[in-house]
Amino acid sequence: MISEHVRATLINIVGLENYEDSPAERLVYSYDATPQFQSMPDAVISPRHTKDVSDILKICSEHRVPIVPRGSGTNLCAGTCPTQGGIVMLFKHMQQILEIDEENLTVTLQPGVITLEMIEAVEAKGLFYPPDPSSMKISTIGGNINENSGGLRGLKYGVTRDYVIGLEIVLPNGDIIRTGGKLAKDVAGYDLTRLFIGSEGTLGVITEATLKLIPMPETKKTILALYQDIEAAAKSVSTIIANKIIPTTLEFLDQPTLVVVEDFARIGLPTNVKAVLLIEQDGPLQVVERDIQKIAELCKSEHAVSVEVAQSDEHAEALRTARRSALSALARLKPTTILEDATVPRSEIAKMVQAISDIAEKYDVKICTFGHAGDGNLHPTCPTDVRDQEEIHRVEQAFAEIFEKSIELGGTITGEHGVGEMKAPYLELKLGKEGIAAMQAIKQSFDPYNIMNPGKIFAKNERKRVVVTS
Repeated sequence: MISEHVRATLINIVGLENYEDSPAERLVYSYDATPQFQSMPDAVISPRHTKDVSDILKICSEHRVPIVPRGSGTNLCAGTCPTQGGIVMLFKHMQQILEIDEENLTVTLQPGVITLEMIEAVEAKGLFYPPDPSSMKISTIGGNINENSGGLRGLKYGVTRDYVIGLEIVLPNGDIIRTGGKLAKDVAGYDLTRLFIGSEGTLGVITEATLKLIPMPETKKTILALYQDIEAAAKSVSTIIANKIIPTTLEFLDQPTLVVVEDFARIGLPTNVKAVLLIEQDGPLQVVERDIQKIAELCKSEHAVSVEVAQSDEHAEALRTARRSALSALARLKPTTILEDATVPRSEIAKMVQAISDIAEKYDVKICTFGHAGDGNLHPTCPTDVRDQEEIHRVEQAFAEIFEKSIELGGTITGEHGVGEMKAPYLELKLGKEGIAAMQAIKQSFDPYNIMNPGKIFAKNERKRVVVTS
């Protein structure tokens, strides 16, 4: 609980209108997009600028009050669920694009800026920010950085960390530091910028970011390759890459996902095939046409039953939108939708897809699989019902086995969704005890009182279900 003295001090910093502790307001921020996780914060606070954040953290450090920085709450690892109470920090007053620098090809902005709004602002100037998480219409840049978000274009262009070149960060003791900057080269000291990317709010609060931009690609083309054999679709992925073609997008959807997405989007997706690959290439017109023709040939050589080229920009956009809507579409099937994030080397995609199917059958659960096949990042997704505890237990057993299989194939437990609280029990599978100990040493040095998003990454061994306290 927050004492009256601390409450009054925090209100003095941000104003009464920016400090909420009513039951209704606390309930709103007791959960994020992750099923099965919920804990009530003691309060919700909205700083107006970096100095507010600094003053807040000084008070929280002194009084050992947990702080959970939160964007739009779209994460899928329970990363912004206030596990140990304390204060949820919002950035609704820190939503400015501070500068688009066309000479240095950078954009500098505050953490509360919506991802798509920033993308549209830079594209209006002929510039391009490649990371495109499916949640970009509502996710924030601060959340993207804390989770190191990926997206459909990750195969060719990389993920969020590849575009963050400078940060302003408030440390748990209230100190304000700046890392990196508008530099193509900078090896002065430890790479603190990268350390904070993907740290899930456990090391400090990001209050400003400078992102790298690139010129807008000249053109792009999209194709849809259809398969009656899932393994053939998966094999096509590694074949394309082995032929030294790196598409912008190389997405995989299995038949159960296709049926649900088509019912949701209604754009004419084929539902009588076992799988599809949605493939896009961008760049100079001549290169794009050459690559698309070669990709089509490679898909056919791997037994694609059909390869269709999008006939217009509108059709291509509809295909991309349909892919992005996969989670929303699947969420209509049952009250609870558990979407996971297992990543393997591209060469192991076929084995992983088959393993997911076998595991689903073993535990008698429905798992639809889609994802960024080009970078090995699959999203096995299970429509279920949290009220059916027996089924939920089988679902958890299935996903535990999926994570183990991913590691066995040289992969990881998460490619872009983060660890949070949800996957903390599985992190040792990837890092080992020594790796966990090294991370804990870093956490301890930055946050000795464990006030920054406690209970995340280093959570208990048991997965936590819904817990709501008054």
